[in-house]
Amino acid sequence: MSTLAVYPGSFDPVTNGHVDIIARGARLFDRIIVAILINAEKAPLFTTDERVEMARTVFQDQQKVEIDTFDGLLVDYMERRQANVIVRGLRAVSDFEFEFQLALMNRRLNSNIETVFMMPAEQYTYISSRLIKEVFTLGGRVHGLVPEIVEARLREKVSIR
Repeated sequence: MSTLAVYPGSFDPVTNGHVDIIARGARLFDRIIVAILINAEKAPLFTTDERVEMARTVFQDQQKVEIDTFDGLLVDYMERRQANVIVRGLRAVSDFEFEFQLALMNRRLNSNIETVFMMPAEQYTYISSRLIKEVFTLGGRVHGLVPEIVEARLREKVSIR
C-alpha cells in the first residue's frame, strides 16, 4: 500500500523551510502533495495561480511532489485524493499548541488520517512566509531564505506597488 501525504498551507510565499520539509517528506512517503489553500478571507500577497506556479517551478524535477489547491476542510480534500497522512511543520514550541489542536480535530473528523510533525532544518526554524514578506517589503534581504524564483517574484511585486 502506498502512502500519499499532504502538506497543506497558504505558501504565500513558499520558503526554504517549506522546501526542506517537502523534500524530506518526499523521501519518507511514496508521494507528497503540496496543497495550497484557497482562502478568500485572507489577502495574500501572491494570487493562488502565482503560488502554484512558483511551487511547481521549485519542484519541477521532483517526481514524487505534486502541487495542487484546495478549499474547505482538509480532511474532505484528503478523502477525495485518497491521502492518509498530513504533514505539518513545527518551527518552535509556540507552533505546537495550535498544530496539536488541528491534528486532534482532523483525527476527530476522519480517524483514518494521521498527522506527522516535521521540524525544518535548523537554519530555517525562524522563517515564516509572513516574516519573509515583512522583511522584504521593508527593504531587508531574504536571499537564501526563499527559492530564487520566489525572491525574483517578491522583487516584481514590490516594484509594482
